[in-house]
Amino acid sequence: MLNETVTISNDKTFGNRVRSAVIWRSGTQIFAQIIAWVSTLMVIRILDPHDYGIFAMTQVVLVFLSFMSGYGLVSSIIQSDKVEPIRIRQAFGMLLLLNGGIAALQLLLAPLAAEYYRQPIIADLLRVQALIFLATPFLVLPEALMTRNLEFKKPAIINLISAVIGAIVALYCAYNDYGVWTLVYAPLSIFWSRAICLVIAVKFYVLPTFNFKGAGPMFGFGATLLASHLFWTIQSQSDIFIAGRFLNPHDLGLYAEALFLTTVFAAKFVPPLNEVAFPAYSRLQSDPVALSRSFLKAIRLIMLISCPLYLGMAVTAYPLVEALLGPKWVEMSPFVAILALAMPVMTLQILFTPAVTALGHPEITARTSMFGAVLMPVTFLIGIQFGVYGLAWGWVIAFPLLTIFTHLQSHKYIGITAREIMIAVWPGLSAAAAMAAAVYLTDQALPEMIVYARLVILILVGMVAYVGLLFILAREALVEVIQLLAKRKPPEPEMVPTAS
Repeated sequence: MLNETVTISNDKTFGNRVRSAVIWRSGTQIFAQIIAWVSTLMVIRILDPHDYGIFAMTQVVLVFLSFMSGYGLVSSIIQSDKVEPIRIRQAFGMLLLLNGGIAALQLLLAPLAAEYYRQPIIADLLRVQALIFLATPFLVLPEALMTRNLEFKKPAIINLISAVIGAIVALYCAYNDYGVWTLVYAPLSIFWSRAICLVIAVKFYVLPTFNFKGAGPMFGFGATLLASHLFWTIQSQSDIFIAGRFLNPHDLGLYAEALFLTTVFAAKFVPPLNEVAFPAYSRLQSDPVALSRSFLKAIRLIMLISCPLYLGMAVTAYPLVEALLGPKWVEMSPFVAILALAMPVMTLQILFTPAVTALGHPEITARTSMFGAVLMPVTFLIGIQFGVYGLAWGWVIAFPLLTIFTHLQSHKYIGITAREIMIAVWPGLSAAAAMAAAVYLTDQALPEMIVYARLVILILVGMVAYVGLLFILAREALVEVIQLLAKRKPPEPEMVPTAS
């Protein structure tokens, strides 16, 4: 199945395959996330901010080590025109060695992390969390093989199954007073259930080989992505790493959950869509015009969703937090309002990665991540001097700079200009800004009422205002979204690969 070279010119059903992949990947991802959100919101209401602060400290170590887990190796398999069975066995062998070593390293680092954060329980949590890495080889490689051929149905169903299992484990632990351990056992159950189901579904009965002769190109591609992942990890985890030393677990928990709430779309929905975009862009390498059009369409569609979501979140932070998480979390509302302002820009920045990587330029992602690995920690070190608010405002200040740098590094390869990006962003941004103003004025005019009723009114006002503004100011963009949701064929076939 993987030994044949497929090109956009001889695959007449390519657009339909990408569309099917988007529907399965994004559609089931939404359903899985709904399951995860419902259980997460129920768990948050039971646990305390202190528990989430402790958990956030462990995540810094876990995420930092995960950059070595070998995801770059599987990306090389997706990007390649042709993959021989021996390369799959070599990749499997590499993944087993890497992740076994990472698990052992985390066991060694556990007591050091506990000492740094002055929280002894962190050592115990990290020792158990090391089991996640042992599941990784059996998870990422089978999924990569299907991703390469845009086969998303099986992994999509498996994601739903693992989401249900994770939700059951989380609720059981939370209701039985497991405290912070709830946040450890639930992800473990998700990782291992996904790994087991993928191996069975794909019939991934492959023997690894530790003879890596001829694997140089695969290793080189993966090493470049490894470097970019390292810098991205520093960029994305530096705030918690710095704040964990300065803030108490309660305040850190409020900040961490505000960050979680505001990054839901950028972190949970955009990456799965990028997984579809990556192989789609890879097939369009020989048609730069189609690729650039596809990229701009991806920006336009994603920003039509992210801008109203985040700007609406910024102006409804107080009723939103109280309604979703309960009164004990209301203190995090200001952080949600601030962080939400940075997220449309973060979403835009994320969209560049699959395009430049598919074009065979992972060094661009590495340079961008390197810049972010310097910019973000410096910003957070300055921001923490002003407390949690300074930390939150750091995102608003730093991410536009990072996105500008990303564009400067990428535009000549993708074939797009800053003006074209602004044209693609403008319909969603302008309509969302006007919508946010209308929602804010409505909120100020409403009398005191039950928080749930207030939130429903504000959401309805926002939806009506946004759709109405799009209909008046950007009707073509609105029709494009409706066509996508209605599963109708878009007017321009060459743009289909980035329906994501």
